[in-house]
Amino acid sequence: MKIGFFGAGKVGFTLGKYFRMHGVEVIGYYSHSIQSAKEAAEFTQSQAFINAEDLLAASDVLFFTLPDGVIRNFYEQLPSEKIQNKIFCHCSGALTAGDAFPNIEQYGAIGFSVHPLFAVSDKYHAYEELTDVFFALEGSGEKIALMETWLKGLDLKVKVIEPGVKVKYHCAAALASNYVIALLALSQSLLTECGFSPAEAEGALKPLFAGNAHHIVTDGMVQALTGPVERGDLGTIQKHLECLPPDRAQLYSLLARELVMTAQAKNPTRDYSSIKEFLNTWDLKGRLK
Repeated sequence: MKIGFFGAGKVGFTLGKYFRMHGVEVIGYYSHSIQSAKEAAEFTQSQAFINAEDLLAASDVLFFTLPDGVIRNFYEQLPSEKIQNKIFCHCSGALTAGDAFPNIEQYGAIGFSVHPLFAVSDKYHAYEELTDVFFALEGSGEKIALMETWLKGLDLKVKVIEPGVKVKYHCAAALASNYVIALLALSQSLLTECGFSPAEAEGALKPLFAGNAHHIVTDGMVQALTGPVERGDLGTIQKHLECLPPDRAQLYSLLARELVMTAQAKNPTRDYSSIKEFLNTWDLKGRLK
């Protein structure tokens, strides 16, 4: 299949290079910035297109590697009579195929959401990491097996999901990626209250975070868990909650409840009932009811 890209950002660069390295014919790129299209085309040994309809005509599969808010509008501006027999794919984590490509099957085409569960931060090197990345696939009914087979044939890990869980899927991805930064920022703030400069606090947290991430990767989340919840140390948990203002204590308590379930999986014979009972009585003001 001949692959074209509408959009020449980090995801377009990454997928185009990966496809090219795995024997797929990448036709080229269209972008509002012709310079971006030229850079992506050079990187993938393909072509830069000045006109979107020319790329549409030359391609069998079109990847919309565009910002979420632009995808549907861009799709709807394409001439409907020219999309017959085309396969459209977008890479948004939150949008379903139906959100992005409404009524596409009425025009004789099919649409999919193909989302890499991965933070693409470097457009020139991220393609090297894609074989370890899961791709969530959602879209056109009975035709989805075709896309699943094709992606797996490129040595990619694929999980087919239903349209109704797409937002929940994206929420899970955001929590594991973006919201980890929020927790680290909160830790940094607490360390500055202990006398660290912001730079010192960030420097101190980096090896702690990296070491924990390494253990999660090598040993799994359950075995990587340490700390007062895992030990069943209620006294320390109480002290932690007492040192925090109410809003942060609430966050700590909610996260501790989640950790109890992981701790129980790691230590099935350990009694966590006192921690559960204590957390269940902690109200929004950080006081016992």
